[in-house]
Amino acid sequence: MPKMKTHKGAAKRFKKTGSGKLKRAHAYTSHLFANKSTKAKRKLRKAAMVHSGDFKRIREMLTYKK
Repeated sequence: MPKMKTHKGAAKRFKKTGSGKLKRAHAYTSHLFANKSTKAKRKLRKAAMVHSGDFKRIREMLTYKK
């Protein structure tokens, strides 16, 4: 059986926390800021955790990521 490969697209988008959870960035942060409220833009800056329903699928993509 060959080694599993890390999914490079996922590796660039997710970071592991000390407790083993996965951290992600918010979407909708690249343009069209005039239509978004200041509060919405401020909340989009902060990182978020990957939802439990997606965790297993993403963890398998990040086989060797520390």
